[in-house]
This record gives sequence, C-alpha cells and structure tokens, in this order.
Amino acid sequence: MVMKIATARRIAHLDMDAFYASVELIRYPRLRGLPVVVGGRTEHRPATIKPDGMLHVHRLHEYVGRGVVTTATYEARAAGVFSGMSLMKAAQLVPNAILLPANFASYQYYSKLFKAAVAKLTTQIEDSGIDEIYIDLTQLPNDSKILANSLKQAVKEATGLCCSIGIAPNKLLAKICSDLEKPDGLTIMGVSDIPHRIWPLSVKKINGIGPKATEKLAVLGINTIGELAQAKLSFLKSYFGYNYAIWLMEAAQGIDNRPIITNPKAKSISRETTFERNLDLYHDRTVLTESLSNLCEKVAQDLKCKNYVGRTIGIKLRFADFQTLTRNITLSTYTDDGIKILAATRECLRRIVFQKKIRLLGVRVSSLSPFYYENNASVIPLQAELPFDVI
Repeated sequence: MVMKIATARRIAHLDMDAFYASVELIRYPRLRGLPVVVGGRTEHRPATIKPDGMLHVHRLHEYVGRGVVTTATYEARAAGVFSGMSLMKAAQLVPNAILLPANFASYQYYSKLFKAAVAKLTTQIEDSGIDEIYIDLTQLPNDSKILANSLKQAVKEATGLCCSIGIAPNKLLAKICSDLEKPDGLTIMGVSDIPHRIWPLSVKKINGIGPKATEKLAVLGINTIGELAQAKLSFLKSYFGYNYAIWLMEAAQGIDNRPIITNPKAKSISRETTFERNLDLYHDRTVLTESLSNLCEKVAQDLKCKNYVGRTIGIKLRFADFQTLTRNITLSTYTDDGIKILAATRECLRRIVFQKKIRLLGVRVSSLSPFYYENNASVIPLQAELPFDVI
C-alpha cells in the first residue's frame, strides 16, 4: 500500500496524565497510590473539614445521585472506571474509592501554568483542551527526543505534574502516540512505524471513531486500524457515506494534513447524544431527564475548560422520523454553570409540542465570551495540603 503522508513535519501532542486527579493529588499528596475518583458537582461536598481540622474524605459507595466521573487516578482506572461513567456505576466497581468534587478553578490554574511553560520554548501551539496541546516542532533545532524531554521538564518544573508526549508527522498520529506509554511516556514515530505500531491497535484509538462507529466496524469484521487500512473505499462508502468513508480510509493509513491552529476562536460549545432506541417523553421521562442533566453538566465543564462563558442556551431534538428542530433562549448574564444551563434548556423544551418519539438530544451554548480564573479564591496553591482523615 502506498503511503501518501508527508514526512517533513514534526508534530507533538502533549497530554497531561490523569490531569484533574493529578491536581487533586498535589493538594492531598497522601492520597497517592489510592483509587481516587473526581466527579459530581462541587455543591455535593464529598470532602469536608471536621472540627478538629482534619479532612473527612468520603468513599464512592456513599454517593447517591446522577453525577458522572470527570476523571480518576490510574489505580481506579485499573478497576474499569473511566471518564463519563456514572458515579453509581463506578461505585459498583470500586466502592471504597475516594470521591472528590471537581474544582475547575484549580484545574484551569494548572492548565495555564503548563501551557505558559511550553510557550517559553515555542509559540507554535494549538490549544486542544484544558489538559492537552499540539506543538509544531518542525522548525526547532535538536532532535525530537531532546525537545520532548525539554518540554516534559518545563511542565514538571512549572506544575509538579507529569505529561505524556507523542511525536509524529501529523496531529492524528501524534495524539495516538501520546496515549501509548502513559503515564509520563514518550513515543516518537515515523511513517515507516505505522504498519507495526499503529495498525495492530483497535480502531477506537483513532480520534474521531466513536463507540457507535467502532461497533459498526466490528460488525463488518473490522476491529484493528490495520484491517481498516486494508478495506476498500467502495466497501466503506456503502456503509458510512462518502465523506466519512474517505476520512476513515485516510486516517487508518496515517494521512492527516491539518495545520496547527495557534489562535482558534470558538463560536459555540455543544454536546449531544443519540439514544439506542427512540424514547417517549412520558414513558422514558427518567432517562431523558438524566440525559439532559448530564449533557448540561458536560457543556458546563467544556466551557470552564476552554475559558468561556455564554449567554445563549439552546436545545436540539431529532425525532424518530429524523425531523430536527432547535430552540434557544438568551440569558441576561453570561454563565458557565451547569444548573443555570439546565434551567434554560428546560425553558426551551416548554416551547415544544411533543408528538413523536425522540432519537437525539443536544445542548448548545453560544454568544461566548472569554472568562479567566486567575483571581478565583478557590484556586489551590502548588504546595497546599490539608491534614486529613480517610474514612
């Protein structure tokens, strides 16, 4: 098979290791080595200060609610806990895991620290999220290993945290590489490495192939990236459509010509979910209510992660007959609060007459404005630690 990929570029993907959980371990270093889950809303207060000044840390099995896992330490991940899982499900897997609330002000603080440290070495940075960035190393001197170690050292000195780095000819491959040797890993890959290092991996390792596409490919007998690379384009088009089939084929072959975008500007932030079956507003009200709440919470997290607040809140509905409609409401003030976003989406839903079952539900926040957390009193200093009593 002929590779069409360009070899001139050196693109790095830097991914902070278990970022939210690692920040919490800076605050509570004696929790290192224990299964810790970060999730739920801050107002649930799973961590409290006792009258004697000791910190009471709740166990996961004590939690009751509809919250989801934001992240977890590697000890909890080893038991099967992953981001987006419901906390109640996680409690079944590791009931004695320690539960801490998400503190986005602290995560944003450390995010700014590690990105500022990298920016001292190069300005060719694409901000891809609160805990990850792409870096174009093409024009920098020194070999890739020296550059990567310099980046890792700069991040460590600035934050006390570890990161994993993948370096490859493009963004798609670099992101795959950064996940291969976690934590504190370094993977450097060239075009010639694709057949023996990328093709044996599951197709879900490609960013852009989600759970539904993974399942559909598995039904077609395609489980690895290599099997996808060998598939005929005409075959893929018959099941996935023209554009997505072409992308699948190119991604499997390691082709990705996207540039590093140093100043991306978001116009809106949204989340949506397609249900496994069409849902009835009345008979499936519990499922719909939980899905709407989770979507609003995830959008709120995305806003905080990307330093935005928004005023226009919208919902998207796709019915069983594929009719799609949207409703929006504009607030008097900007927000990144999940509860306020949820209240606004409910106002939108009241403007809809439901006569058909629901196939898809989405939440969108637009009219965005930058927001910064530097002076937020809840930011935790690097060396802060409270005495605690794990119960």
